[in-house]
Order: sequence, then structure tokens, then C-alpha cells
Amino acid sequence: MSFENGKNRLEAMGDLDEAIDFMRFYAEQIEINEGFSKETRSAHKNEKTQSILKPYGVWGIISPFNFPSAIAIGMTSGALITGNTVVLKPSSDAPISAFKFVEAIYHRLPPAVINFVTGAGSVVGKTLLESPLVDGIAFTGSKEVGMSGFRTFVEKRPRPFISEMGGKNPAIITKSADLEKAANGVLRAAFGYSGQKCSACSRVYVQKDIASQFLEKLVSKAKSLKIGKPWEKDVLIGPVINEAAVKKFQSAAELAKKDGKILCGGTILVNSSFSDGNFVEPTIVTSLPKDHELIREELFLPFLCIEQFENFNEAIELANKSNYGLTAGIFSQDKNEIEAFFERIEAGVTYANRSASATTGAMVGAQPFVGWKDSGISGKGAGGAYYLMQFMREQTQTRCE
Repeated sequence: MSFENGKNRLEAMGDLDEAIDFMRFYAEQIEINEGFSKETRSAHKNEKTQSILKPYGVWGIISPFNFPSAIAIGMTSGALITGNTVVLKPSSDAPISAFKFVEAIYHRLPPAVINFVTGAGSVVGKTLLESPLVDGIAFTGSKEVGMSGFRTFVEKRPRPFISEMGGKNPAIITKSADLEKAANGVLRAAFGYSGQKCSACSRVYVQKDIASQFLEKLVSKAKSLKIGKPWEKDVLIGPVINEAAVKKFQSAAELAKKDGKILCGGTILVNSSFSDGNFVEPTIVTSLPKDHELIREELFLPFLCIEQFENFNEAIELANKSNYGLTAGIFSQDKNEIEAFFERIEAGVTYANRSASATTGAMVGAQPFVGWKDSGISGKGAGGAYYLMQFMREQTQTRCE
């Protein structure tokens, strides 16, 4: 995986661990729910009725480059274990991990239960979306591609479309926060896997009273991150996925210099040590206008925008201003602020005082990964108790004596 998509050793192992967790958790859910068959009330004395969830048929699975095992295997396992067949189409930037999974299970299943195709999304993905033989789609990727795919897929008839479509995830740092925990949490969430996670922290709102202290800690930590070949043990930051990502980074950095202030980073690394990959520096930007496009739009890069706020209500309003609603975090020692955050924040996965990572790292079975607003369509989270039901449709069966 490190060779394929540039994940460092720790993140690559975590990706595989998560894939295993998905398979085990979904198998457990089938057992707990007794195959999703339940006896219901009887309308009349001589009747017995049950409700059964049955598979739709063929599912197209369209998975991204950033979690080439976990997300591909998670979505595929959800479809397979509920009785469907699968056509798996991974990202063209990282198809090998998904292929190795299919190779491992292909001959252990009946013929044609799992199928693997790869190629450009504009050709292969489009074919899946337009095919009348596909009964459902599970998709993870950008909002633009997801919404286009959704419209294409349901144009001629209603069919289930499960999607997770990215985020612009905020962290709020209040004046009562433990700044060491906050800096560590934001650093890991913003720059882990070079910010190429839909759950990555890309916006920080820090209270003015402690802004300079927080920024000093965060910038110092960011400058110390080791960038290099991802299979080396002590490297945290590997390359971004492709040349298009480098060009997007360059454009974002130029905008940041023009309209804001770059506190660290902002450079494409092109010296001899980095000549064989798409390496860019972790970047922290401040002093942008509050509605700037770098604050609004998902970049999928190691690029963090920081704003200051006066009071807690302002922070919540700024955090909720995004059209996305995937993950969010807060650092505060005030219990009232934390409860207000959980009550009012518009995001599907939320954390308080999580120094391991402010907005990333949802665990299967513990933190269902669900997007609100433009971050998802179904409102049911992967790795959660309601996820599998989406791959099935209900049938009521009544038997009369």
C-alpha cells in the first residue's frame, strides 16, 4: 500500500486492520440480527407474519485511493454478506490493494459473486452507473463525482445509492483548552496521510485569547514533521497521490500568499531528495477572509486554514457555515461548551478533546462514519449498526392457516 498510494507504514497497517474490522463487524451484525428476519404482529388470529430483509441483487462498489483496502473491503463486505453480488471498481490511482483482496476470496465464493474491473472512472464507473443490470451503488469520493453519479444512477428508476462525499472538517479551540492536546490533535488530523482523508481537519477556529500560543505550538510541531519515502519507519508525510494534486496544492499556496498569510509550508519539494515523487510541505495559513474559497472548498491536501473567534457562539456558527458535515472536533475544559458543541454542531462524527486526532480515526463498531449535509446521502454510517440494512429491501410475508 505504501508503494501504491504513499501511505506511511503506520497508516498502511491501520488501513488493513480496519478492513479486517469491517468484515468481522458485519459478520457479527448478521448474527446479532438473526439474518434480519423478524416475526411481526399478526393482523388476524389465523395469520403469521414476518418481515425479512432481502438482497437487491448486483451492487457496484466504487472506492477511492486513500483507503484502498479499508473502504473498498468495507463496502464490498457489506454488499456480499447481505447476499448480493458485487462488481468492485477501485480508484485508478490505487487499484492493487483491492485486486489483492478479490484475488484472495474469488475462488472461495460461487462463480461471479465478486467481480473486479478497473480503469478510468469516466469509462468504467460511468458504465456501472448507466447499466440497468446494477441494482445499487456504494460510492466513496468527492461531492462533485458523487452527485453526478447519483443523478445518472437514479435517472431512469429509483435505486439505492450509498455515498460518502468528503468534508471540510473544523476543530474549535477555546480559551480553556489544553493547548498541548489541541496542537497534537489538530496536527495529526490535518497532516496524517498528507491531509488526503475525507475526515482530515482543514479548518481551525481558535479563540483570540490563546491564538498566538496555540499557533506557536502548532507551527513548531508542523515544521518538525519528517517528509520522505513512506515505507521508512520514521516518516509521517509521504507524497500526495498524483501530479494533479501537486498542481492543486500550488494553486492553493499562491492564493494563500495573495489573500492571507502562510505561517509554514506552501512549497512543492523538488530538490534531489524528493525528485521521485509528488512531495509538498504541510501548510498552515491564517488571515484569510472568512468566506474565502480555501476555507469553503475541500482540497484533500496537507493544507490547514486557521481563523480566530471572539465567543463560543461565533465559533459554532463558523464551523457550521460549510456545506459539508462529516467530522468535527472541539478542545475545551468547559463542560457546558462541550455539551453545546455536541448539541449544535452539524456533523456526523464528532469528538471532544481527542489528542490522538481532532477529527480523524473513527473506529469500526465504535464510531459509525456518517456524513451530514453534502458529505453523504444515506445518513447511515459505515461500521455502524444501521449500515447493512441499506444493502437490502424489506419483504413482508404473511401465512394464513
